Amino acid sequence: MSTPAPRSSYANGSVANMVRSLVVIGVIVAALIAIVPRVNSVSQPPVDVAGASVEVARTSGWPIERPEALPDGWKATSVRYVRSTGGLMTWHAGYQSPTGNYIAIEQTKDATDEWVSAQTNRATKTGDVQAAGQTWGTYVRSGKVQNSLVHRAQTPAELTTIVTGTGTFDELTAFAETLRPVPTS
Repeated sequence: MSTPAPRSSYANGSVANMVRSLVVIGVIVAALIAIVPRVNSVSQPPVDVAGASVEVARTSGWPIERPEALPDGWKATSVRYVRSTGGLMTWHAGYQSPTGNYIAIEQTKDATDEWVSAQTNRATKTGDVQAAGQTWGTYVRSGKVQNSLVHRAQTPAELTTIVTGTGTFDELTAFAETLRPVPTS
């Protein structure tokens, strides 16, 4: 009969052996972390507000507006023409301001109080301001950072326009000043 081989000293499970194993595993993990590439920032493709707005103006027949000649630092982040609150089709173009705030234009035809309330996040009207030769209602949503300017359509041919977002009223007013009708051709 043969006798079993003697046990290795490593099989005894000493604290020193456990520490050595953890160091080896730590070095392997650190090496893997060092060689795996990581993304520093995620960039989205450019948003073509101009192209989308012409298409929406042409197909809807609406006199929609878009900002023109925004100062440097503004970046378009979203654009869409979708059915919204109350089944109303809504033109939307969103931007990030140079200060990092989000500001968007929302427009629809025959706006209801329900639509205005939804677009302003159920904000309370706090006053009026003049911008782009028009009177806009100022709305503030307490508890959340959302300010809005609302210009209600004065005639059936006009659209109700809301400039809304996390920007200050100075930023919203400056944005509203840049709004121009979209050409249909």
